[in-house]
Amino acid sequence: MELMTDQRFKRTIKYLRALLIIGSICVALAIVAYVSILIYAKILGPPPLAVPQSSLYYSDDGTIIGESHSGQKRYWVALDDISPDLVNATLAIEDRSFYQHHGFDYKRIAGAVLADIKAMAKVQGASTISQQYARNLFLEHEKTWKRKLLEAFYTIRIEMNYTKDEILEGYLNTIYYGEGAYGVQAASQFYFGKNASELSLAEAAMLAGIPKGPSIYSPLASMEKASSRQQLILKMMANNDLITETEAAAASEVKLNVVGEHTHSVGKIAPYFQDAVKSALKNVLKLDERTIELGGLRVYTTLDTKQQEDAENNIEKLIAKDSEIQVGLVAMNPVNGHVKAMVGGRNYDESPFNRATQAVRQPGSTMKPFLYYKAIEQGFTPSTTMRSEITTFKFDDNRADYTPHNYNNLYANKEITMAQALALSDNVFAVKTHLFLGEEALVDTAKRLGISTDLQKVPSLALGTSGVRVVEMANAYSHFANGGKKVSPVLITRVEDHRGDVIYEHKPVEEEVLRPDAAFVTTHMMTGMFDRKLNGYTSVTGNTVINDISRIYAGKSGSTNTDNWMVGFTPQLVTAVWTGYDEGKPIEIVADKSYAKNIWAHFMEDALEGEAVKSFKAPKGTVGVYINPENGKLATEDCPVRRLTYYVAGTEPTEYCVDHILDEEEVPPKEKPREKEEKIPWYKKIFMSDRWL
Repeated sequence: MELMTDQRFKRTIKYLRALLIIGSICVALAIVAYVSILIYAKILGPPPLAVPQSSLYYSDDGTIIGESHSGQKRYWVALDDISPDLVNATLAIEDRSFYQHHGFDYKRIAGAVLADIKAMAKVQGASTISQQYARNLFLEHEKTWKRKLLEAFYTIRIEMNYTKDEILEGYLNTIYYGEGAYGVQAASQFYFGKNASELSLAEAAMLAGIPKGPSIYSPLASMEKASSRQQLILKMMANNDLITETEAAAASEVKLNVVGEHTHSVGKIAPYFQDAVKSALKNVLKLDERTIELGGLRVYTTLDTKQQEDAENNIEKLIAKDSEIQVGLVAMNPVNGHVKAMVGGRNYDESPFNRATQAVRQPGSTMKPFLYYKAIEQGFTPSTTMRSEITTFKFDDNRADYTPHNYNNLYANKEITMAQALALSDNVFAVKTHLFLGEEALVDTAKRLGISTDLQKVPSLALGTSGVRVVEMANAYSHFANGGKKVSPVLITRVEDHRGDVIYEHKPVEEEVLRPDAAFVTTHMMTGMFDRKLNGYTSVTGNTVINDISRIYAGKSGSTNTDNWMVGFTPQLVTAVWTGYDEGKPIEIVADKSYAKNIWAHFMEDALEGEAVKSFKAPKGTVGVYINPENGKLATEDCPVRRLTYYVAGTEPTEYCVDHILDEEEVPPKEKPREKEEKIPWYKKIFMSDRWL
């Protein structure tokens, strides 16, 4: 028993000795590694304390249309020219031990680790100002161990080669304060309209709180959250004896005047379009705000500067200057989805809200082509007839009765064709078709065409009572213009990083979402709004702009009490235009109701000037015949009006119009044929005519 105890003791001593040796070796290696890192950092010398370059935005022809603002280049200020209150406020909230540590606050790190373990989640940060500054000097912000290690090494290099004041000055001149303001000088001018040296305690405390989350703590985003964080900073400053309790209390009561305007703002090409591009970089490509603004990106966009200028000029020229009417316009290439022009409002400086991509407004009758496409898929034809008369729809599921009305309460009070119903925008015909197909059918068709906003399954949906976005309508109509192929709005074709490496490139998707035959028949019906041959109980809806256009267009206008739309296209270009009041108040002035069509017509003519005139090509599976547009039957040479109309093969009419054939007794004496001429029966005239061979 005694021998066994002695052996165990010796074995324990042996293990302890081994652990001590191994531990000593590890400590020695760690010291050597640490010293090596320090030596290497010293050999490399001081890193450049500046962000390399701004991001550039290019149009489709390679012209620079915009450049992000670099705070370092434009607004760098010395530490002595920054309000001491702002310096103290920043230190209080970001790094109280900044002047005591050497880049890493180990006590703070330990506290953060314990807090994270306790919460079983990342709830507390421990980065010092030196670490944050090192992070700001990197272009890549991915959360990887490699980036973390490089950030730590960069922190060591900064601390070894620069004084604390130099580091703090660099940090305050590069930190992002939101709204495109980098550095304290740019932020001071933007938020408070003054230099960083002139900030009051209250302003300094609010400004110091913004970098934690510019989209959350900016006073422009939420004054309530900004004020709450301001008071936290004032309390921390008082706790650290940087200010007195009395000063903190007084500053928290000051009502601040937030300007929200860049002192040196520079006009840019297509500002609404560029905002949409930045939104795509952030939300689609998942790039952070700092990389977008200061990452040295090269962003190649789809913008056509000439068409953009055409859009802006026509809007300015055609809308009365004293009118409060607003506008949204999107022009797209239907073949590839490239957005060629975008206008989100009449004055970007007054209102950067993008009505082309953000506003959800009722589209009115511009929804009808979706409905009639689905009807054609289900066997309807341009010659399908229904009565146009005031009609009340009653339902069995306890829904209220519904009575749609035509514009100006005009009705044919007889049967009209679907082709004429679309050209005249007959609401009764549309609702009857909608209810016949089922309310789900129109919703599903709209989704196929790229409409992402929620649509209500109600009878009035056929008349466009559920809101959509302008860019969605331009995209939806592109499917008709390109023959039914899948397409989505494209703003960016390629993005390169600061090294020239491609980090994103758009890849088109080949997919068919509409039947080509039905899509073409619908497209051809949409040319009817510009064809006076389809005039009936009222004029075709494009009647007022027919004299302003010089090529074949397809399209549809739409109007509600508060919104006016025009969406139309050629094979090369689709344009959607909305006009109305931001507040959604009724459009009562007659002139205001014509803006959408006029802007669309003049823009399309200007944008396509010099371009080849292209017609819509009938695909396989379609047949074109001449019909009498009044009744949809095959026209004879006796019909006063004949219009070429296309059908899905096998659905074209087979019955001839006999409404205009006169019996011999009805022919006026002066028009009676001479007796020596052979009398030919009317039915032989039809089948012997060259037109039908």
